[in-house]
Amino acid sequence: MSGSAAPVTLALDTATPFLTLALAWPGGGVQSSEEVGRAHAERLADAARTLFDGAGLPFRADRIVIGTGPGSYTGVRVGASYALGLGRAWGAEVLGVPTLEALVRGPEGTVPEGEVAVSLDARRGNVYGAVYEVRGGVVKRVVHAPEKRPLEEFEALAAGLPHHRDVPPDGLALLRAGLAHGTGTWALAYL
Repeated sequence: MSGSAAPVTLALDTATPFLTLALAWPGGGVQSSEEVGRAHAERLADAARTLFDGAGLPFRADRIVIGTGPGSYTGVRVGASYALGLGRAWGAEVLGVPTLEALVRGPEGTVPEGEVAVSLDARRGNVYGAVYEVRGGVVKRVVHAPEKRPLEEFEALAAGLPHHRDVPPDGLALLRAGLAHGTGTWALAYL
């Protein structure tokens, strides 16, 4: 753990075309999400340092939350490698949560309550989707676990629910999920 008096948590996700970051400390939090396509490796380190600089914090965190996918093979591995490297250098705990949990916030940033369907395009008419019960902006229960399905099948499963499809991940939602129930024994998921 770092020597700072107050815990700092960094969250990052590189599973989608967006580079999503968030930083939280007692009394504050910031996030950024930028569409970078496949340039995660080129942009991640500078974007993370910029987030810390903008918050006026030293480049060090006590915990790191990583979005474990599903996502592109290279994208998911870039984020995981960076998080594990920082975790080792900082002596920080690295917690994993599914990237889909970062999609529970609506496109306008609204925080839903109740059951919410989320999905990412998995190509060829398929999506990687899940249905979560959300309370207080955090996934409290997995109704339908993340799984690759035909789009029509997932839409039938999610009928009548708010469906957040292919929206940019929300860094603070990912961070909250990691703090609420992230696990140190995570595995990466690919589209």
